[in-house]
This record gives sequence, structure tokens and C-alpha cells, in this order.
Amino acid sequence: TKWSFVATLLYGNYVDPSIFRYDGRWWMFGETDPKGNDTLRLYYADDLIGPWIEHPESPIIEGDANIARPGGRVLVFDGLIVRYTQDDDPTYGNQVRAFEITELTTLSYEEKEVPENPILKTSGTGWNSDGMHHIDAHQIDENKWIACVDGYKGSFGFGF
Repeated sequence: TKWSFVATLLYGNYVDPSIFRYDGRWWMFGETDPKGNDTLRLYYADDLIGPWIEHPESPIIEGDANIARPGGRVLVFDGLIVRYTQDDDPTYGNQVRAFEITELTTLSYEEKEVPENPILKTSGTGWNSDGMHHIDAHQIDENKWIACVDGYKGSFGFGF
């Protein structure tokens, strides 16, 4: 299979966009302040290749690195919509938190933090000793789920 360019969905700088389908529309979250990781915008479209329209309540999050940067694909399951977020305070990829989206229309948006937060966090040892910042959950059977996650260990550096 050969990949080919189809369309530019949005112009600008976006970090960790999360695209999902809900209620007959495409929705996209994108973090737009990569230096602060603290501004989350929301867009919607009737067609995947656009045009994409910024939601009237966007930015959904502004000035909060604890909950703005997407931390995985939005989960839509059995009437529930869950947005995952990287908690980048005090450091990048500190942990992953989840928010239930309780209202999502082209005019309104509401969410509430799930009480089980954080759902992923650093372990202090091993492959995820310094951070956890992404989750992608998949239902593989009627009562069985699997989640792909990532983490990191060590510091970033440059060497020869």
C-alpha cells in the first residue's frame, strides 16, 4: 500500500491531535501551545477531510498543563465518551488522567474528571519510572479490553 496526501485538515501548530467520531460527526482535540502544553482546542466536521470548524467554546482548556494535552484516542463506548489527557505538571508526561465528556454538541461542551484519576502514573522503577503519557484502549471481546500505553525512563540527552 502506498500512502498519498489527501488534505490538510487544519493549519497551525497542533500537538497530539485526537480525532474521533461521535453522533454522526468527526471531532478533533488538539493542544496548541507546545511550549506550555496548556491550551486545548476542539474542532468538528461533517466529513473527515473537512471543512473543520472550531467549536464556539474552544479553547476548552486554557492555562492548565495538568489537563490540556491529549493523552490518547478518545474512547466512545456504550454512550460514554472519555477524553484522556497528559498531566504535564510538574514535568512532561507525568501521568494520564481521564475526563468523561457529558455534553458534546456543535454549540456546547461539558466534561467532568473521573474519580479514578490518575489512571496511569509513573512507577518509580522500570520502563515507566519517569513518565506515562498515552493510552489507547480497545475492546477485543464482549467483556475483555486491552490498552496500549507508553512510558519512559531516564533523561533526554545527546551523546556521541
